[in-house]
Amino acid sequence: MTKRYTQTQQVIDTMRKHGGYSTLGNLYRLVDTSHWKTKTPQETIRRIVQESKDMFRIQPGLWALKEYHDILMVKFSLNEKESMDNVLFTHSYYQGMVVEIGRMKEYMTYVPAQDQHKLFIDRPLVDVCDTIEIPPFSYPILTNRAKTVDVIWFNDRDMPNSMFEVEHSTDIQNSIVKYCDLQDFHCKFTIIAPQNRHAQYDKVMERTALRDMANRVYFASYEDIVTQYTTMCKLTSVNKI
Repeated sequence: MTKRYTQTQQVIDTMRKHGGYSTLGNLYRLVDTSHWKTKTPQETIRRIVQESKDMFRIQPGLWALKEYHDILMVKFSLNEKESMDNVLFTHSYYQGMVVEIGRMKEYMTYVPAQDQHKLFIDRPLVDVCDTIEIPPFSYPILTNRAKTVDVIWFNDRDMPNSMFEVEHSTDIQNSIVKYCDLQDFHCKFTIIAPQNRHAQYDKVMERTALRDMANRVYFASYEDIVTQYTTMCKLTSVNKI
């Protein structure tokens, strides 16, 4: 009797074909769910990776097969206790996610020169973003200031739509001061940081000198970014059907 090819096995086989690991968003795109008898295949995939005894979570939004555990710990220079502090999965990881969200929203994406060769999982950011040169959208003194922003989304007129600074452990105030220098542009400014830094962000934003920026700067936790990333991947995969 032929053994039934389950949805779980299909997800596992897909991950094996791609090195034994994948973002949840990529699984939404890569797994062929056309024959699945469900109206919510993405929810099924999410349930599989969360509940399967054959998988483990490397980082929010990034899953792997247990059979690849030792290989991936070496590949990503991780150990069980320090994975959340590994620079590969803090600053550049969330930069890459924000870039991919921007591209799915059809913005042109930019990361600064000093970060372009850092890795988003296993790809340099220069291979993920759309441009390595910032568009000359204003006077040099302002574009030079913007060049240091962690991620920028540009609209089809080459004007900045959104700017993002990832603050894992550095001073949040420095990024907000940078945003103050760029406040004359019709642009959304976001601080991305661990949820436990939200109180620090609130304290900085309460300062009188930043009163004009109170409704211009937003806080997004790492979990918020992962949720938006997986939601955008889900919408993109649905639109391709």
